[in-house]
Amino acid sequence: MTVGMKLSKQEIIAALDELALLLELKEENPFKSRAYANAARSLEAREDDLEAIIAAGRLGEIKGVGTAIARKIEELAATGELRYHRELKASIPSGHFEMLRIPSLGPKRIRFLYEKLGIATVGELEYAAQENRLLDLPGFGRKLQEKILAGIAALKHYRERRLYGEAIGPALRLQATLLSRPEVSAADVAGSLRRGNETVKDIDLLAATADPPRLAAYFASLPEAAAVIARGDTKVSITLREGINADLRIVSPLQYPYALHHFTGSREHNTALRGRAKRYGLKMNEYGLFRGEENIPCRSEEEIFAALELAFIPPELRENMGEIEAAARNALPHLVEPNDIKGILHIHSRASDGADGIEALAAEARRRGYEYIGISDHSQAAAYAGGLIPEDVREQHEEIDRINGRYGGVFHIFKGIEADILPDGRLDYDEEILASFDFVIAAVHSHFQMSEEDMTRRICRAMANPFTTILAHPTGRLLLAREPYALRIDAVIDAAAAHGKVIEINANPLRLDLDWRHCIQAKRKGVKVAVNPDLHRLDGFDYLEYGIAVARKGWQEKGDCLNCLDTEGIKSFFQDLKNRARGDATGGKEDRAGWRPEQQHLGESVPMLNLRDR
Repeated sequence: MTVGMKLSKQEIIAALDELALLLELKEENPFKSRAYANAARSLEAREDDLEAIIAAGRLGEIKGVGTAIARKIEELAATGELRYHRELKASIPSGHFEMLRIPSLGPKRIRFLYEKLGIATVGELEYAAQENRLLDLPGFGRKLQEKILAGIAALKHYRERRLYGEAIGPALRLQATLLSRPEVSAADVAGSLRRGNETVKDIDLLAATADPPRLAAYFASLPEAAAVIARGDTKVSITLREGINADLRIVSPLQYPYALHHFTGSREHNTALRGRAKRYGLKMNEYGLFRGEENIPCRSEEEIFAALELAFIPPELRENMGEIEAAARNALPHLVEPNDIKGILHIHSRASDGADGIEALAAEARRRGYEYIGISDHSQAAAYAGGLIPEDVREQHEEIDRINGRYGGVFHIFKGIEADILPDGRLDYDEEILASFDFVIAAVHSHFQMSEEDMTRRICRAMANPFTTILAHPTGRLLLAREPYALRIDAVIDAAAAHGKVIEINANPLRLDLDWRHCIQAKRKGVKVAVNPDLHRLDGFDYLEYGIAVARKGWQEKGDCLNCLDTEGIKSFFQDLKNRARGDATGGKEDRAGWRPEQQHLGESVPMLNLRDR
């Protein structure tokens, strides 16, 4: 986003698209709705600076942007909102906009349901579908009714959960607030959030004090609390102003280590550990570790594990996926730490859909202590995101060479690209262009509805391409918004192993893709991961912590992560792949066709518990 604009170009485009949908829901003149949609597409196609266009009064020169729409774009840019948009949205039942998130329901069907059945909310729609009131409506029927009910179920599930990235900030602030109290001797985030789960239902907190009523009263009166759900002397539940619930459990200092362990582990982990305790003649719960009536004193979680002859199990691993067996053998991984990351590889500059220039990105990376970055703008097929045509690529490489020359070796910018994987599995440039990059990130950005077999074949062919270095956001999921596309991820991991390629852990909190469960599979196959923020603006560097949480939960160590290599190490890695690519491009025998459905050996799942054999 440029300095003089309250909204970025992409945010303005999103507002225009929403206006088009709202007008459809209102059943306004279809030409009016189409005008906003067309204006949004025209803005997407422009590569020049939107702020400069507005400042020069040249919006009217853009195809599809008439006087009225130009004024609205100017208002959005100047104020960050649009009165017309606000009033239009207020005139439509709020539930209608939520219904647009249900697959198979577009504006016309939503409007039709309102006219015929008076359906204004998702709840009313669910009731009508359960009562089979959609069966006889023109254009509906049983199959569509079932799809709608399934879509509502998914929507309700998503509504009840929050992204890790949304919850961890408020949770840590609440922890700090608790620790600032004189009566509190210890406080921690607990539950699935402490385990680093990608989504959570609420925030779990634990605190130790000798004065529970005083702490309970204080927590219930926090200014961050929009409402108090329940309040007792040892448990308080509030709703934060962000809309997420926070539960505080209060225990004595002596109980604290046992409670912290109990309220951190998954149900499966806790059950398995209680089983181990029983075999040692012990009883284990949130109040202590008992031999008969005697509570074995433990001052920390480490001492609890030691009493059971186990190494300390990091919170992220407490899922009963082999961690207890590994701890018994002192064979737990040394999990990757944020300081292990030496550079960031998935970065978009202003050349495509990023907000900042290469020099600004490099300066911020240096300020944060990184040794290198990799610029990886979108390829030409991604015209909607300002994808680079071959001439753009050559100009960018010249710019990177100039900047690298000024750094004199103390910092390095690698030349990369996020190349679209085309529907047939080819990458979005010819071999000559692909060979000019230091690394190539291959990514699916279109044709999400392919069959499992076709999508798997498509991605595996891209993995077999000798110029591919990293597979980005491999399943295409958007957490709480879009399911992964149909894909044999085990086959993709096998293809990465066979061809020596890397799979990304995309650290954007909406993605966190590769899933941590699949990270474990990748580790067993010897496939490296790259933890990348998929950065589009400078604050995107902060996303890295979310990717690290996924990596740790997926048993990743420093040696498992590509961008834990220093500058010379990653140069060597890229060069080795390029040398292999040159060989393949000049007559190598490597099969580039990728996965075929008859290749069943590529698709055998790796049982998670086999990690105990590492």
